Amino acid sequence: MQLEIKDLHKTYANGKQALKGISLTIGRGMFGLLGQNGAGKSTLMRTIATLQEPDKGSIMLDGIDVLRNPADMRKILGYLPQDFGVYQHISAIEMLDHIAEMKGILHAGDRADIVNELLLRVNLHHVRRKKLGTYSGGMKQRFGIAQALLGSPKVIIVDEPTAGLDPLERNRFYNLLSEIGENTIVILSTHIVEDVSTLCNDMAIIGDGQVLLYGKPEEIEQALSGKLWEKVVSKETLQEYRYEGMQIISSRFHAGRLIITVLADASPNEGFVAKTPSLEDAYFEQLKC
Repeated sequence: MQLEIKDLHKTYANGKQALKGISLTIGRGMFGLLGQNGAGKSTLMRTIATLQEPDKGSIMLDGIDVLRNPADMRKILGYLPQDFGVYQHISAIEMLDHIAEMKGILHAGDRADIVNELLLRVNLHHVRRKKLGTYSGGMKQRFGIAQALLGSPKVIIVDEPTAGLDPLERNRFYNLLSEIGENTIVILSTHIVEDVSTLCNDMAIIGDGQVLLYGKPEEIEQALSGKLWEKVVSKETLQEYRYEGMQIISSRFHAGRLIITVLADASPNEGFVAKTPSLEDAYFEQLKC
């Protein structure tokens, strides 16, 4: 099973070019789409989910022309958008039953079995009769995944799913997504590098509506091997390194000290030490943060 995205373009009425020739091949498993807010991630996700049309390009899924036959795509799609709202005064079991019926699961007994199984899978069965408005952020996200899984979709899209979650809820969400991704195409759109490095076997970094890097996280990291150097500096001298023409890709504080990371073929000067590359380094290098 493979999703083929070719040369997608999208310009909004206000002149904003959200997609500028996006092409990607996405297979079964977890695929990470990493980029800043405004990079074009949500536009791409909505286009794949058939919620909007591009100006140009094509999307194919195992013989299905997604853009020409959106109804066929919707039958096999699960979608958790970035802004996922819930009805505050209805219970999880009632809401999932309603969604299951809309998805064509008409027999009440079948719906009950499927809904209970999903609630167990996302660890919400014990609170199935509580109103959704009482759920925590993490619980709402797990409910969102449950509704996305109704109908056994072949493609699942999750847009910024861990934003705002505490570390414990994020870890639970990671485990759930990893399990789902074993037999399904799961596209994870996020600006959080840890989400991609933890979960995804393939990924792309996008910026300004374009694919900047595409491949496996470990390969993207290793491409910077031997080219990164770091040094503890003072805030007062940071600008001096910029004046010297060093390509500073990031600066961060650790234990109260300012550490800069520089991209160079050899150590820039005294005091720099080699740095083992991370996916975050690759991300910053592409965005020139």
